Amino acid sequence: MLTEDAEATLTARLPPPWPLQPERVDRARLDHLLGRDIAHQGVALLADPLAPSILQYVLERPGPIVVLDQVTDPRNVGAILRSAAAFGAAAVITQDRNAPEETGALAKAASGALETMPLLRAVNIARTLIALKAANCWTVGLDAGAKAPLSGPSLAGRRVALVLGAEGEGLRRLTRETCDELAGLAMPGAMESLNVSAAGAVALYELTRRT
Repeated sequence: MLTEDAEATLTARLPPPWPLQPERVDRARLDHLLGRDIAHQGVALLADPLAPSILQYVLERPGPIVVLDQVTDPRNVGAILRSAAAFGAAAVITQDRNAPEETGALAKAASGALETMPLLRAVNIARTLIALKAANCWTVGLDAGAKAPLSGPSLAGRRVALVLGAEGEGLRRLTRETCDELAGLAMPGAMESLNVSAAGAVALYELTRRT
């Protein structure tokens, strides 16, 4: 489906004929179908979902792996995907349940990272961490109450799976116990914690430090 303006823009960039015959609609219809808070730019395409990535494929990619333990806000997941792409992570893993679908709101927060960063869904986070450990990943749970701060240089020789907990509640007990270590963020200011997506961005940056 295309609005008149979107069709003109697409025609200028990719002249017809196109593999699909679009349906001309007004913007109000797209707003009704997709929701007024979705930045659709006058275009909507119904497509089959991509085949989900598998853990073995992710392990073949370089970089840290981000594991989300019941992070439910799609804007936070999208922002974490964006940070993961920016700092060279291999993938983001969420729980199959208690995690948002790949909606327009998530895609908007990801700013293009949803198309480039593998997003896996795991039935059981603790078992996934065990599988990552068996693949020589060092699992680090980010915890505001941890005694030791996260240190990129100290982890330079290891492949890290960074585990982030739910908004407000943090890591669940079994997740905490399964991690190889817990680490916090060094914050000398007045705030004791950060939003999970902001904390994830800081932690991923810290993992890139080698000195």
